[in-house]
Amino acid sequence: MTRRQIQAYGSWKSPISSDLIIAGTVGIGQLALDGETVYWLEMRPTEGGRYAIARRRPDGKTEDVTPPEFNVRTRVHEYGGGAYLVAEETVYFVNFSDQRLYRQDPGGDPEAMTPDDGRRYADFDLDRPRQRLIAVREDHSSAGEPVNTIAAIPLDGRSSTQVLVAGDDFYSSPRLSPDGSQLCWLSWNHPDMPWDATELWVASLDADGNLGDSQRVAGGHDESIFQPQWSEDGQLYFVGDRSGWWNLYTWNGQKVRAICPQTAEFGLPHWVFGMSTYGLISPEAIACSYSREGLSHLGRLNVKTGELQEIQTPYTSIASLQVQGNRAVFIGGSASEPTAVVQLDLDTGTYKILRQSTTLDFDRAYLSTPKPIAFPTTEGATAYGIFYPPQNPDYEAPEGELPPLLVKSHGGPTASASSTLSLGIQYWTSRGFAVLDVNYRGSTGYGRDYRLQLHGHWGIYDVDDCANGAKYLADRGLVDGDRLAISGGSAGGYTTLCALTFRDTFKAGASHYGVSDLEALAKDTHKFESRYLDKLIGPYPDRRDLYEQRSPIHHCDRLSCPVIFFQGLEDKIVPPNQAETMLEVLRGKGLPVAYVAFEGEQHGFRRGENIKRALDGEFYFYARVFGFDPADAIEPVAIENL
Repeated sequence: MTRRQIQAYGSWKSPISSDLIIAGTVGIGQLALDGETVYWLEMRPTEGGRYAIARRRPDGKTEDVTPPEFNVRTRVHEYGGGAYLVAEETVYFVNFSDQRLYRQDPGGDPEAMTPDDGRRYADFDLDRPRQRLIAVREDHSSAGEPVNTIAAIPLDGRSSTQVLVAGDDFYSSPRLSPDGSQLCWLSWNHPDMPWDATELWVASLDADGNLGDSQRVAGGHDESIFQPQWSEDGQLYFVGDRSGWWNLYTWNGQKVRAICPQTAEFGLPHWVFGMSTYGLISPEAIACSYSREGLSHLGRLNVKTGELQEIQTPYTSIASLQVQGNRAVFIGGSASEPTAVVQLDLDTGTYKILRQSTTLDFDRAYLSTPKPIAFPTTEGATAYGIFYPPQNPDYEAPEGELPPLLVKSHGGPTASASSTLSLGIQYWTSRGFAVLDVNYRGSTGYGRDYRLQLHGHWGIYDVDDCANGAKYLADRGLVDGDRLAISGGSAGGYTTLCALTFRDTFKAGASHYGVSDLEALAKDTHKFESRYLDKLIGPYPDRRDLYEQRSPIHHCDRLSCPVIFFQGLEDKIVPPNQAETMLEVLRGKGLPVAYVAFEGEQHGFRRGENIKRALDGEFYFYARVFGFDPADAIEPVAIENL
């Protein structure tokens, strides 16, 4: 047995390098089934963050579909999703650079179906009898707020696009009934977000495809609807949270019925188009994924009896579930297994991996096992998190030393931390850091009431929960209370900056394209989120006082610890001036501060070299601040006032 080396936490040498993470890793998203062929999207950091459609044929051959010059990504709602549809090997997709819709027939090159006219498309359904696609359209061709509609795009690419549904601020999920006689869709309006209040509508279609009378089936001010889907016998299924949990319902044309009431989440926050948590096996059975206490499960649901039978898999994260007969395909991951495209035989329970996001060319002994925790926080509430202790089989720390802790605050803020294997987290734990990924109040996966607790309290409850999670671990002697850091991106970056400004718990932090000025965000962001803060903070400008009170940029005098900023220079959601303004204030105060800007990056980093630089740069920053020596040579970051 090899004796472990004694080395300070943070100074452990690890095989989980930033080069390994970007070189061997792709992002996997949006699955689709076309006959026996499985399709998915791959985000490739080594190709500048390009999204490519790939497929696996029944003979086991895996190949790219879209040519290298195309990047399959829509900017509807800016966050996109639902960027392609496949039918009988013909692929319809949106190209990122021009936001035009393209058609690629088998063996052919992509051909544009729409002009370059400022209109964007997403979330497609095929209306084969009428030879058209039905999609969400977002029109940026005129000044002012873009206009969202549901539109029909002729497959020949020559006839004009027809607007079918208009009048609401937002739309999603247009879906045709199997016989083509009805269309359903979701809609919502400012200031609601889709996880707050949406409506499910159904309208008849005549032979020419024109909409007749419409009726609201479900939803309203106090209910969020997710993923409407028709069955072959004309039943309409959907997920709704009228009970306080996202559960499955069905509508038979007259009344809505709950299929299987559960204290579990069968839905997700609608940040992107094309998400799927269930699929129809037959008129009597549904395959579904659901979440309890932050972990995903797969189940088979009897529609008539409401019996839910769990299907055992090794996966604790299940996404983009697609079902065809007795076959289910999903994106699965677990604490020890990387995200993968998984195909499951629903009759036998056997499964096989079609594509992995990365290969683990190192011993699994380097992986830290996540531990769900619950801890007390303010207002007598309980918050949740996922704790990762340091783990490296080659090292142990000197006697009496406790590890530094990196608290991660997820984005959204209406989102959640995942227990799925993240090499980005294992990068830290294998070097001697502990990590706490916090599911603060407002996170999804714990019911509607927990999700809504952040309303009116953003910048307070989330910050309290991150700080109290760190204190909880420090009080139990699991981490060093004098070496607590916090890091987050986007909305998580806002929580990070608030924690560093308004609390004294943390000794350093990193903001990745984080919000520092709420008023600037309210006045200068895209349509989808332009009224998000009305509920999280208060209506603007009526409650401008709250926006100023909770904006770190206005209270830099209270900030007294080192901060590093990472920022994309083409970010339209959180423009660079927010980080740069705060940088100047910290620079003037003489606090240690660093700023790493990336040309060509938007909201979130997709290019491999920038992902590497952000990961290594943050680690280097903490090494200098906390006083340990990294085991590897890392390109230095310029830190002012250190």
